[in-house]
Order: sequence, then C-alpha cells, then structure tokens
Amino acid sequence: MSKPIVAIVGRPNVGKSTLFNKMIGERRSIVEDTPGVTRDRIYGEAEWCGHSFIVIDTGGIEPKTDDIILSQMKLQAEIAIETADVIVFMTDVRAGLVADDRDIAVMLKKSGKPLVLCVNKCDRVGGAPFEFYEFFELGFDRDPIAVSSLHGSGTGDLLDEIVALLPEEKEDNNDDTGIKVAVIGKPNAGKSSIINRMLGENRLIVSDIAGTTRDAIDTFLVNQYGSYTFIDTAGIRRQSKVKDVIEKYSVLRAHTAVERADVCLIMIDASTGITEQDEKIAGIAHEAGKPSIIVVNKWDTIEKDNSTVKEFTDKIRTALAYMPYAPIIFVSAKTGQRVTNLFEHINYVYGQSVLRITTGMLNDMLNEATTRTQPPTDKGKRLKIYYMTQTSVAPPTFVIFCNNAELFHFSYQRYIENCLRKTFGFNGTPIKLIIRMKGDDGV
Repeated sequence: MSKPIVAIVGRPNVGKSTLFNKMIGERRSIVEDTPGVTRDRIYGEAEWCGHSFIVIDTGGIEPKTDDIILSQMKLQAEIAIETADVIVFMTDVRAGLVADDRDIAVMLKKSGKPLVLCVNKCDRVGGAPFEFYEFFELGFDRDPIAVSSLHGSGTGDLLDEIVALLPEEKEDNNDDTGIKVAVIGKPNAGKSSIINRMLGENRLIVSDIAGTTRDAIDTFLVNQYGSYTFIDTAGIRRQSKVKDVIEKYSVLRAHTAVERADVCLIMIDASTGITEQDEKIAGIAHEAGKPSIIVVNKWDTIEKDNSTVKEFTDKIRTALAYMPYAPIIFVSAKTGQRVTNLFEHINYVYGQSVLRITTGMLNDMLNEATTRTQPPTDKGKRLKIYYMTQTSVAPPTFVIFCNNAELFHFSYQRYIENCLRKTFGFNGTPIKLIIRMKGDDGV
C-alpha cells in the first residue's frame, strides 16, 4: 500500500525543519530511527487522525541564484514537489511577504498540486499578528494558516488541512502486476543495467507501465519464473560537487520506491565496496519491513582468490548487521553472471514474507524455546510468556502475550526471533514482534 507524500517547501530559514521534526516527532505511529540513516535525513512518517503519510523536508528555495549550493537546494525542492501529493508552502511572518515568496508561489501553482500556505513564527499570544494578513495577497485557494513550529501552536489546524487534501491510499494488486521489485542503491551501482540484463535475456512479454510515483520507471515482465514489475530508481545521474545533496536524492527516491515494493534488490558496487550510503539505503528497506536481497554488482571487475567472497561477505554482514536475514548474491550485469538466479531469489524471499504459521505450531515452538532457554528474571520477577499468534504478513508479524512487557528484554526477543527462523524459515524477510501484556487488546 502506497502512503501519500507531503513536501514542506519555502525559503531558507523559515522553520521548515522545525515543523518537519514536530510533525514526525509527535502523534507518531511507526516513526523510528532507520538503521544506517543519519540524522540529516529529509523524510519521515507521520500520523494524524488515523491517516499515515510521508513527510519530506527540503532545503530552502532561492528562486534566482547562481550559488551552486543554493541552486542544488532548489533542485532538491523541485524533486520533492514533483513527488508530493500535497505541498506545504512555509513563509515567515517576521520577514513579511517578500519577492522570493511570490516567485515560489507562482512555481507551486504551476505544479497543479494541492497547496497549503503556512505562515510560521506567529508566536504572539492572542491571535495572529497584523503582518499575517498580507499573505492573503498570494491568492491561494485556501486561507493561510498561522503556526508556530517552535511552540507547536496552529500545527493541529495545519495537519487537519493536510489530511483533508490527502489522496486515498491505494491497495496494490499483485494479480495484475506480479511481484513488485524495487531496485535501490547508490548512483552508478548498476540498477538500470541489472534490469536491462534481466529483461533482455528473459523477456517474453514486456511493456512500460506509467509509475504510480513520479520519480520511478516501472517495467512489467513475464517469463518462465513468473510475473514481475521492476521499479527502477536509477534516474539520479546528475554530476555535482555537492555530494551530500545528491545522496539525499537517492535516499528520497529509494524511500518512495520501497514503499510500493514487495521485494527490494539492494545494489552494491563491488568496485567501491559497501559505503555509508549503501547502509542508509539498505536501512530504508529493513525499516519498511521489506524482504531484501543484497546484490553485489560488477563482480567481474574484482580480482579474486579463494577468500575474496568470504571477505566481501564479512564486510557486508558487519556493515548491515541489522539485516542478517538478507541473502547476498554476486553478479555482473555486464556479463550476465548469475543474473538469472535473481528471479528464484526474488520468488523465494517474497514467499517467505507472506508465510503464515498456525497458532498451534507457533506455540509448540514457543514452548520448546522457553523450555530450552528460560525467560529472564529481574529483581526476583520472572517473565512469563503465555502464547503467541501471527497477525499479519509482509512482514510476518507476531504478537506475544506475557505477564510483564518490561521484562521481555531485547536479547530474549532476538532469541525468539532466531527460534522462529530456525523452525519455520522466514529467510530474506524481517520479522516484527509485538509484545503485549495479557489483557491488553491493543495490537
């Protein structure tokens, strides 16, 4: 299911990041720090009144500038605008309505997207300041909303307006599009090349499908292995001295593609080895609960000996320690080496992600696991686990009922997860455990 996207745009220093942090930090649902993703991330998930959506923070827009950094920030914002379903245009009441605000307003109106005008820094008690009313001159369809992103006042009204404009989440149908495979990774890791190789060697029926997001190209393929829709996020090929901005593009594009995917191929360039950016992108797939395959491309360029595969594998496992379940496959899009093996891996990890286990079988495993290794104790109190049940798939999600959730330490949760994998498989997919105290109906 694809979540709608909300982009916050505006001039530099009007308070966009503060509002962003407020939106994803309060009323949060499944918002957590993504493994491998640093604090300068530009996206997050928010929930308001039962509606979940992705929020994109952008660099400030300077409509007319020759400064390379500012121009790249503008480009970053334009990508966010193209991707977004709703745009929040943030202005600064203290600075007043300036020429750049007018230029940005013209650009936003041309996008044709639903717009919410947010006038920030309205901190005065007793209503909006007089300067607030000049922002009506921008001629938006909806009245501007006065907020203080620092103190939080007005943000509820802003979120109400955003939610009212959000499109409905669309349930994806695998019967029509096959397994949806997001190919994610750094620029030049070989994402397009791997898809082209898979299409060129194995295609029977291939046609282009208009992507449901505006930053990815979808290609439909039917072959002897099954039906697939490949989501190529390789549209980032801009050369720039501003490396960190380009990295943010790839993280943003990967995030929107992962949201739609059933399986993720995490592309790693063998010639450069695993990097911090690879860790960030892999973390997106892991946090989203998507089954994943780590694909080491350009393996033909590496000089090898008997220990090369092991050394490379060990480095990947160390860097991506949070996803030991993901299989690693070494390929070459250029020569075609082991590329066809990817189809079987995709089918397998997808099947593992939708695997359902009966409650009886789960509790047989649980009884054996707790007998083999007793639940932990703390200050004389012992954790008692009553039963567990599977509530959903993709990712496989299990609710475990116990006497005291605080006693259910992370290490013992990891032990139970390992027992699940040893008994039932779940290879290639994350597992989600939800700990509940008996009598707690929340799931």
